[in-house]
Amino acid sequence: MAEICLLGTGGMMPLKDRFLTSLYAEYNGKAVLIDCGEGTQVAIAKHGLKMSRIELILITHCHADHVTGLPGLLLSIGNSSRTEPLTIAAPDSCVPVIEKLVSVCGGLPYEVEIRGLPEERPFGFSAEMVDPMLSVRTMPLSHRVSCLGYTLLLKKKPPFLPNNAKAIGVPVEFWKQLHSGETVVLDDGTRVPPEAVTGPKPPPMKITYTTDSLPLEDIAEFAQGADLFICEGMYGLTEKKASMNEKHHMLMQDACGLASEAKAKRLWLTHYSPAEKDPAVYAEELRRIFPEAVISADGEKITL
Repeated sequence: MAEICLLGTGGMMPLKDRFLTSLYAEYNGKAVLIDCGEGTQVAIAKHGLKMSRIELILITHCHADHVTGLPGLLLSIGNSSRTEPLTIAAPDSCVPVIEKLVSVCGGLPYEVEIRGLPEERPFGFSAEMVDPMLSVRTMPLSHRVSCLGYTLLLKKKPPFLPNNAKAIGVPVEFWKQLHSGETVVLDDGTRVPPEAVTGPKPPPMKITYTTDSLPLEDIAEFAQGADLFICEGMYGLTEKKASMNEKHHMLMQDACGLASEAKAKRLWLTHYSPAEKDPAVYAEELRRIFPEAVISADGEKITL
């Protein structure tokens, strides 16, 4: 199971009752963090999570509300007695900025690996530092600076079929190996592949996160079938549409339309403008567009 928490839901600047947008996803005791604005380490503590479990930080782009919390977070992680390396991945053009942010931390008790990601094309990589079954895919978004959307894909093991194992005489002590995808050799020399005792592979768990972008049609494809789609919605007033287009942001209605096209299982809206004091007032209208829309609040949690 994966534990997901939307640490904050704000854009531009933190408010006294709203942290900046950031996502914490934990699986088997290790976590991925997406974006790190001011006060992210405070939000992690407030919501009862462990910053020491973060193995990978993904940065969408280098605007202040998405990266300037890095020094505080890295120093706080250092105070948790961490010595294992930590990886930060971001668009290639962000790397010099992140290097400078890390440099102000002084001597951390662990290594920070900064990994640049292609900005003009989709890309994928294994997040083995979190789990061998986890991979990350990226998508170039359309903002005023280079910006990436992220999809987390967590493969699931196929179901183990004990009756099949018994029928071909596989001792119980081999079952765990087979369920882990290993071929085993029995005492009589018989080779048993995992496919002989497992069912069809289920589709991977999919979490898609896109913020600070025009509502590109490609986003719907990127989020296709997502178990959880997290998308920005700066405003709920349709009169703001032209202004949002100029600033390369989207409305809540845009996000709901993309979620509907993507056939996502659920949508969490986020990255509200500081001027949008009560996003929940648009709930009825938004759920007419996409019934599974959640007008998220800080600390929104789900177990997938």
